[in-house]
Amino acid sequence: MSKSADKPVRKSVRKSADDEKLKVSESILKTAEEMISVPVSASVYGHGHMRAYGKIGDFEVRPGFYEINGATAIPGGVNFTISSHQATYCELLLFERKEKIPYAVLPFPKEYRIGNVWSMIVFGLDIEEFEYAYRFDGPYDPAKGLLFDKTKVILDPYARAVTGQHVWGAKRSGFYTARVVRNDFDWGVQGNSNNQMEDLIIYEMHVRGFTQAGSSGVEHNGTFSGIIEKLPYLERLGVTALELMPVFEFDENLAHRDFYGRNLIDYWGYNTVCFFAPNTGYASENEYNREGSQLKNLIRECHDRGIDVLLDVVFNHTAEGDERGPAFSFKGIDNNIYYMLTPDGKYYNFSGCGNTLNCNHPIVQRLILDCLRYWVTVYHVDGFRFDLAAILGRNEDGSPMSKPPLLQSLAFDPILGGVKLIAEAWDAGGLYQVGTFPSWNRWAEWNGRYRDDMRSFLKGDAGFADAAAKRIMGSPDIYMPEIRGSRASVNFIDCHDGFTLHDLYTYDRKHNEENNWNNTDGADDNRSWNCGVEGETSDPEINRLRRRMEENAIAVLMLSRGTPMFFMGDEFGNSQGGNNNAYCQDNFIAWLNWEDLNRNSDLFDFFRFVINFRKAHDCIKMKCREGAFGFPEMSAHDVEPWSCDYKDYSHFVGVMFSGTNEKTGEPQAVYLAVNTYWEPLSIHIPELPEGCGYHWRRVVDTYERDPLAGWIDDEGTPADESDFEGHKDNCRWYIRERTVIVFDAVKD
Repeated sequence: MSKSADKPVRKSVRKSADDEKLKVSESILKTAEEMISVPVSASVYGHGHMRAYGKIGDFEVRPGFYEINGATAIPGGVNFTISSHQATYCELLLFERKEKIPYAVLPFPKEYRIGNVWSMIVFGLDIEEFEYAYRFDGPYDPAKGLLFDKTKVILDPYARAVTGQHVWGAKRSGFYTARVVRNDFDWGVQGNSNNQMEDLIIYEMHVRGFTQAGSSGVEHNGTFSGIIEKLPYLERLGVTALELMPVFEFDENLAHRDFYGRNLIDYWGYNTVCFFAPNTGYASENEYNREGSQLKNLIRECHDRGIDVLLDVVFNHTAEGDERGPAFSFKGIDNNIYYMLTPDGKYYNFSGCGNTLNCNHPIVQRLILDCLRYWVTVYHVDGFRFDLAAILGRNEDGSPMSKPPLLQSLAFDPILGGVKLIAEAWDAGGLYQVGTFPSWNRWAEWNGRYRDDMRSFLKGDAGFADAAAKRIMGSPDIYMPEIRGSRASVNFIDCHDGFTLHDLYTYDRKHNEENNWNNTDGADDNRSWNCGVEGETSDPEINRLRRRMEENAIAVLMLSRGTPMFFMGDEFGNSQGGNNNAYCQDNFIAWLNWEDLNRNSDLFDFFRFVINFRKAHDCIKMKCREGAFGFPEMSAHDVEPWSCDYKDYSHFVGVMFSGTNEKTGEPQAVYLAVNTYWEPLSIHIPELPEGCGYHWRRVVDTYERDPLAGWIDDEGTPADESDFEGHKDNCRWYIRERTVIVFDAVKD
């Protein structure tokens, strides 16, 4: 069906046995976008109303549209469709807003069931004035994974909105109910982003933590609207994609704990309650159904600024947990279909969170595909990062599959054709697939080996020079250039899961005591270095070294081939006090302190500069058709050029990129020199051809620059070249200890 917003599409008209065929009146013509929720095959009577076939209590009803899951507003009523393979009975519960006692219970007539699907249209409902849920009956045999309970109120897995507490942190009373949402948001002519993977600078963000602190200076703290207020800041920083940590409906109080009067909650939001509904706690207003429109506003505003919006999605488990967890949705519908179960009906736990979704079962496959299509078509989302994505490739018994049908379906789905798919290619069960994730040349991956190898190399560990050179060059040993290439590599040194960039060079070990697990949670393999003192210090020498280490890391990240990503607040030295697993900390530990931006404005300027430098040099971002100046388009070097026989004791890596700027046609060359040794080194960089009209300019030196001097101008370009005079003799340079230098070729 055409998606043109201005071309009307007529509904087809079907004649029943007792009615003559009627013409569709002009008053009910719908655009293609509006008709997403109304199938073309709908029978239309009179002024858009279908004829009821019967009554249940005071409600007129008729069989619904069996192919449309969830609750959908249609002319004159609401279509309710839900399926269960093993239930014997299903009833619809209708509630007044915010009430927990249903004002109507409508059993689905037996004749309203086709196969395993119940579908019913209920007429005369005002979608602004009611909430709904279901109850099922069927066999109860836990050893076989059957958990039907006719007293349990069950949330629709396809619910587009879930009744929430409206105020973040307020405890939810009782069960979950759902709301019906009309898709009438005005996007104008805006579509999805056209940014390519190689053009993305990904900024990973927690919606609440980004602006919750009073120092953020926004009106709507901790919400989608709060992010909108900060978009000029993000635009100035230069990021081109926001990766939002989970925004699907979750209940932050589901696993509430108390620690010396401090509430420990599910702050991160990785325990999903409903996959189709945005989180109510991220709305800035308590009005009904506002969270959806505010998220759409955020996405529209991002697109207006050329910024992609990527969602961190969690299809590896749900908030229902293990045998001790609640049963509010999938467990009460088809427990042994939606979850991976052991032969005795227990839950496999490859997620580390109690249960594991049975992703490659056809029913679950359809749920996931429908969900992603919904977020792309209705919310205009540009891509997804899949949490613990290795689980998406496991069979129902947990064994890895060589060609997982779910991953193949997502790779070739036409609606998802232009959408970024990014896998966290490992899981809590030990399946590590970085470089081997089933991709069909479609999926990118969080490159965990980039993080690990670069952390080790940058802090001076021996034996990592060769690996570091490969990571900077797009990890060709992991992502074969002729098959997947560097576009498959999302490079990062830190993310939400682990130390912040500042803490990486402030702490040797994790400090998660505030999580109330006796510091046993969180990773122990951090590859961090405190630069001489554990924790914050007033020692100016140590603080200067720490700052240099942060700048080294971000300079290398932005000059690596692949797609760079960093965590919110890295650009101004955000710290979590050494906590490397702040999943439960809804407080100053996990919230950004925006006062750090004033204290560390020079670090922010450095981030801006290297981001803009990357954007200006196509030869860094992607493979050019050929190199420039007679150089190969990419090459690795030791302290002497054209030699890269790295030894275990090597602590220097040089990488050069060359090619042609696509816009200007001008030749480009960039040389990155990284000395992680604790002594200065003399290096020789490749010589530009004599008479080529270009010379090397040093644009970054993390050791010698004065942090108070003008590093960049307002456009994010280098200051006057005289500010960068260094120790040079032709192409021989003196690089100080633990320092990164960047050169680019500029006209004489």
